[in-house]
Amino acid sequence: MEHYLLIKHLHITAATLSLLFFILRAIWSVCDAEVLKARWVRIAPHVIDTLLLTLGVVLMVMLSLWPHQHPWLAAKLIALLAYIGLGTLAIKRGRTPAVRGAAAVAAVLVFLYMLGAAITKSALSWLA
Repeated sequence: MEHYLLIKHLHITAATLSLLFFILRAIWSVCDAEVLKARWVRIAPHVIDTLLLTLGVVLMVMLSLWPHQHPWLAAKLIALLAYIGLGTLAIKRGRTPAVRGAAAVAAVLVFLYMLGAAITKSALSWLA
């Protein structure tokens, strides 16, 4: 528990970077921008998201929070899978700019749900 605040703040920072960079890449995807093909743009999200997930797991273990015991955490992990799926549709797999844009908006809404679940410690997220 000695490094809890540091790990928590790093997790929050990684989450913020992940969301902001996702939004930027989604805009580039909708606009068919060439920058999406740049090596650093393809690698950076994996580095950020690996750090984010690793820090999340470290916090979970440090605090002994297990998804089967805390419905808000289980809901957050299920939402993470939806976020990843929508994110790939928004950045790569969407066939038209409209599909990519709609998937990006949906992904951001799922991200906001996860944020609400983390803050309120409720699967109802912001409705709790």
